[in-house]
Amino acid sequence: MPATAVPGIAEVITKAWNGDASLNKIMDRFPTGPNKGMATADAVTQATAAINAAAPGYSLKRAVIISEDEHDKGYTVETEDDVVFVLPNASRVTAGANLLETAKLLMACTPNGI
Repeated sequence: MPATAVPGIAEVITKAWNGDASLNKIMDRFPTGPNKGMATADAVTQATAAINAAAPGYSLKRAVIISEDEHDKGYTVETEDDVVFVLPNASRVTAGANLLETAKLLMACTPNGI
């Protein structure tokens, strides 16, 4: 899917890069135990709400937002209902950049593609 088809998801990326309070738990992971490294319930709830709100008609059961590092280390879904989105590293963006357009571009790249 071309990046231009999902501008709402690009907005989710820019909110995450900017530390939006509505996404303050999306990167929370279980530190220990059998689910070590998996997204917490709060992380899944926030990610799912953000993605579903990104465009009319989105209705995912479970969205998980992961980092590029998690992607590169072979992140595995927790349930078969998980839809995983990769949050591009903010370090890829220069100061003063148009964050929304940059997010759209990174979404079109691998491993940044969503």
